[in-house]
Amino acid sequence: MSLGTHLVFIAVAVLVALLVLRLVASRQLRSKYALLWLAVSLALLGFAVFPALIDGLADLLGVAYAPTAFLLLLIAVLGGLVGHLTWEVSRLETRIRTLAEDSALLRDEVDGLRRSVHGEEPSEADPA
Repeated sequence: MSLGTHLVFIAVAVLVALLVLRLVASRQLRSKYALLWLAVSLALLGFAVFPALIDGLADLLGVAYAPTAFLLLLIAVLGGLVGHLTWEVSRLETRIRTLAEDSALLRDEVDGLRRSVHGEEPSEADPA
């Protein structure tokens, strides 16, 4: 790779790290995701500073063209990230559904208590 490419990789790695730190400081990014992105930026920085690492990765994977090995590694990392985020979304969707059901049951119970305190009969619009 050329010196310009190395400098671009270094600049991108530093910018990603700074952005992640800024998002964590403003509480817009949780620490477990910040650690993931900081690890990605450190790996990118390592590949930029030590290009022999890309060649070693290519040899390890049996790839003749080193940048292809780098792209394969990036695709694997992004695939893992998408898989993890899909798992997180599924887990949170289940929690939200449970919370919504609990909220609806509590709202119905509070409405029933209000009716009993005020001596009101349930209206036809109320399902209770």
